[in-house]
Amino acid sequence: MDYAFLMELVFTKWACAFLLSCFLITCRVYSVEGLLRDSKVRGVNLGGWLVIEGWIKPSLFDAIANGDMLDGTEVQFKSVTLQQYVSADNGGGMNVTVDRDVPSSWETFRLWRVSQSEFQFRTAQGQFLTCDGGGCTVSATAKSPSTSETFEVQRNEKNRIHIKIKNGPYLQVTTGNQLAANYPGAPGWDDNSATFEMTMVSNNLHGDYQLANGYGHDSAEDVLRRHRNSFITIEDFKFLYEHGINTVRIPVGWWIAFDPDPPSPFIGGSLEALDNAFSWAQEYDIKCIIDLHAAPGSQNGMEHSASRDGFTGWPTSPDYISKSLHVIEFLISRYAKHPALLGIELLNEPSAGTVSVDILISYYKQGYQIVRKYSPSAYVIVCQRIGNADPLELYQANIGSTNLVLDLHFYNLFDTFFVNMSTTDNIQYIYKSRENMLQAFNNSNGPLVFIGEWVNEWNVTSGSQTDYLEFGKAQLDVYNAVSFGWCYWTIKNDREHWDFEWNIRKNYLQFGNSPRKQNIYTLGLFGLAFTWFCLHFL
Repeated sequence: MDYAFLMELVFTKWACAFLLSCFLITCRVYSVEGLLRDSKVRGVNLGGWLVIEGWIKPSLFDAIANGDMLDGTEVQFKSVTLQQYVSADNGGGMNVTVDRDVPSSWETFRLWRVSQSEFQFRTAQGQFLTCDGGGCTVSATAKSPSTSETFEVQRNEKNRIHIKIKNGPYLQVTTGNQLAANYPGAPGWDDNSATFEMTMVSNNLHGDYQLANGYGHDSAEDVLRRHRNSFITIEDFKFLYEHGINTVRIPVGWWIAFDPDPPSPFIGGSLEALDNAFSWAQEYDIKCIIDLHAAPGSQNGMEHSASRDGFTGWPTSPDYISKSLHVIEFLISRYAKHPALLGIELLNEPSAGTVSVDILISYYKQGYQIVRKYSPSAYVIVCQRIGNADPLELYQANIGSTNLVLDLHFYNLFDTFFVNMSTTDNIQYIYKSRENMLQAFNNSNGPLVFIGEWVNEWNVTSGSQTDYLEFGKAQLDVYNAVSFGWCYWTIKNDREHWDFEWNIRKNYLQFGNSPRKQNIYTLGLFGLAFTWFCLHFL
């Protein structure tokens, strides 16, 4: 055999083996479009960053003056002379009296904060207390608040209060148990007709509205700038990448589409932070899901939808729905061609009690079409209603035909059903109830299924580290089988077991190597095997 030909054959054999090995090591095959071979979404939510949730980082609210009287705080007023409560007859829309011995919803008012000492009072039916000038009698008939619905509240250390109309006299209980603005002079704190005891019924809303309106624009801007610059950084994306996370779900509020000067009281700057997140994600080969977490008017009355006072206004106004669709168009038009975009979630956790399925499906269909106008492949994610709703109502709704995903949120919390469950009970519930339900979805011809929120926490009060590891393993065993993947809630949290980074560092949650490492390892083995074959048989 010719020597040159022999050398050429040997060289060709080695070159072929080398090039194919390199190709197999570096090539990418996709399952969920945009993710690596054999990958589904293994994600983490960036909760509490661009949409504020006070329970995630309570210290954000520490410096607000009168911080227990934020928007949405529920209060009751009891006359110290009559020992009876101020009441909006029929829950609003009628007179205000001071004649109830025991308080209920008619005697409970939600605060709208104007300043640290000025407030408006909303009734259970949605009307506002109103009093038009000195000598007037207070009623609960105003549909929207302005000067006549604004009252100054003075309080002492014993939570006794005086209420006066703006630039006018103090309110007092008058003959016939009426409430009128005609107290002569300034009342003291003794037992008199203008002094009331204030009871805080609830103070559960600590979202963007409460923070911005509580601090005022300038102070809130400073607080949020520091928070957005420090709570999530590129180092967090590095941590996620190193621990096998391939996706982040990023909650945003509707005001992001009006950055840098959103409507009052919201604070600009979240769009710049979202741009940063996309850049950091691209650097670490992480994909982004943008989640409209807070819609105009609030879709569920909770702080994480930026509700002012717990009312759900989103489904009641075509303007709110139209504005939400504008936000979706703004987001997809901005990020459609960004290599880090994986999908857009059209709305987070609409309330089953207030958002009808017909309104929701109509909105989802319009949102789907808007996304498709800018991207043929970005995933469109639709979230189940929370409360008493069947996920099948969306699964079978024919919202869209391409890359549609149904988002389900699973917590062994927030329901009395889970209160007395043991460690074993919780784990068995995951394996039996949740797994059976998800298998039924996987076996059906419908949208992909996504567990967009879950957490390694429960109502077990004395769980050991081993218990938490087993609970986390059960959830991952089941959620890894769904067709689209999962996202943990949330990346950071003052409550340790809700904090993904804490769970990983303290070894309370394990889910193996990253898909990237697994793929490279598997492909590398193929490459080595092929090299051996070439060397021995070519």
